[in-house]
Amino acid sequence: MNGWVDGIQRAIEYMEDNLTEELAVKDIAAQAYVSEFHFQRIFSVLCGFTVGEYIRNRRLTLAAQELSSSSEARVIDIALKYGYDSPDSFSRAFTKFHGISPTAAKEKGASLRYAAPIRIKLTLEGGIMMEYKIVEKSAFTVMGRSRSFNMDTSYEEIPKFWDEHYSTGGGETVCGMYGVCLDGEGKNFEYMIADNYLPWNEVPEGYTTRVIPAGAWAVFPCRGALPKALQDVNTRIWSEWLPNCKEYKLAGNYNLEVYLTMPDPEHPENTYSEIWVPVEKA
Repeated sequence: MNGWVDGIQRAIEYMEDNLTEELAVKDIAAQAYVSEFHFQRIFSVLCGFTVGEYIRNRRLTLAAQELSSSSEARVIDIALKYGYDSPDSFSRAFTKFHGISPTAAKEKGASLRYAAPIRIKLTLEGGIMMEYKIVEKSAFTVMGRSRSFNMDTSYEEIPKFWDEHYSTGGGETVCGMYGVCLDGEGKNFEYMIADNYLPWNEVPEGYTTRVIPAGAWAVFPCRGALPKALQDVNTRIWSEWLPNCKEYKLAGNYNLEVYLTMPDPEHPENTYSEIWVPVEKA
């Protein structure tokens, strides 16, 4: 098996072996020898759901099996076993996932959902090559508005951040040449709407600067309407290019969205942007 994919699978098996224990993303990511930041992004792209969703769905699946298979099983015991602080919080999560309450799941013939353990398989389809280039770039500084996001909800929340930035006049200070993802704590990461920092200008209140280190970048062009064009390329980077790339491996815990043209509502197909991923020789 591809060593990179093997690492992700090893992390999944670690989760499966510890579903009744406290699971920290840093410990899960360590099984794959990547950072929390990269592991969560890679996992979401490959699997279609977040690490947190996978753990929750698997725990609720196993909890339902125990409740339905034993008339002696107590809801409070099952709740505590699978990491819930109270029967109420367990019942809410259980009902949302299965459509019935934990008590109803104990009844004979109850209809329950099942989230199966996943296994990563690398498949190549169609022989379509990805366009990219490797560039060396000196360190540079960006300035922008920064906010912390949770990996589980970032796809929904970050576009709102952009809308808020422009609707409150932020575009007059930072037009948004970059979307900068920076590693954070646990499931949280920092995201900046940023431009190049001009050191002779004062940093306005509510804005901050970050230094992007020197190094090599894999640069992937994205052509077409946003956000679809960028999201499609992003998915292919993590699911196709990275697992198959033998010359390079991930470097720093950050990456860039680079917006080089303003979207044209009448001709969205002409929009050009790029994704920059820091790499180093494998």
